[in-house]
Amino acid sequence: MSDLSADDVRKVARLARLRLDEAEVEAERTRLAAVLGYVERLQQLDLEGVEPLTHVGEQTNRLDADEVGGHLPNQVLMDIAPQTDPPFVRVPKVLGEGGGA
Repeated sequence: MSDLSADDVRKVARLARLRLDEAEVEAERTRLAAVLGYVERLQQLDLEGVEPLTHVGEQTNRLDADEVGGHLPNQVLMDIAPQTDPPFVRVPKVLGEGGGA
């Protein structure tokens, strides 16, 4: 197994907002080490001259021009939003240690 410690697994779990008991930490350590081992194998591939793959088929993205669409009047938005600080809508912090979805 790689140099992956139980503390490393706990840190990754915390960043992923997962709660693991001690038995799960060891199981996930094994699984995460296997994934990292596979990534190490992939890094050894010689990809000289290989074009990047953007789609597995012959599809292309259709990009339409940006156009202003319909919108709610500000007061209607304030009335239906769970939290407001007029004229703004308050949303939960999602970066850092603020929680999120």
